[in-house]
Amino acid sequence: MSNLRYLFVFVLALGLGAPSCQAEQAQDTVHLEVYKDPKCGCCAKWVDHAEDEGFETEVHHSSNLDQLKASMGIARPYRSCHTAISKEGYVFEGHIPAKFIREFLKNPPKDAMGITVPGMPVGSPGMESGNRFSPYQIFFLKADGSTEVFAEVRRAQEQYR
Repeated sequence: MSNLRYLFVFVLALGLGAPSCQAEQAQDTVHLEVYKDPKCGCCAKWVDHAEDEGFETEVHHSSNLDQLKASMGIARPYRSCHTAISKEGYVFEGHIPAKFIREFLKNPPKDAMGITVPGMPVGSPGMESGNRFSPYQIFFLKADGSTEVFAEVRRAQEQYR
């Protein structure tokens, strides 16, 4: 009987530990407000990628994305087809692989505004086209309007964990 009691206490302790693990996972969940054109299929595919990688998204359809991008301080050469904004106010512009958004959010620099993949590189998340892939850069957007390279993606496999 005593062994059964210990087993019960052990199982109970494991069960009580589960909610805290779930709470930790919930804290790690990143919520993004995504602004896109309602007709843009590649944006919808990028949202699918983000959700598949554990992000929570809320999609907003807009017919005037240029105004949003300008208000967020995203210069024209660094724009893409959709804009995602984190609860902290960081901007994630374009077809950025989820792993790089997580990397950025782990330790954003003080002068950080966000990161961007300008244009729509073939093979980036949401822009898949068979085995085609074009290497691309992810740029760090600084609050003063300047940029620098945050990461380079040379092979399709580098986009995923």
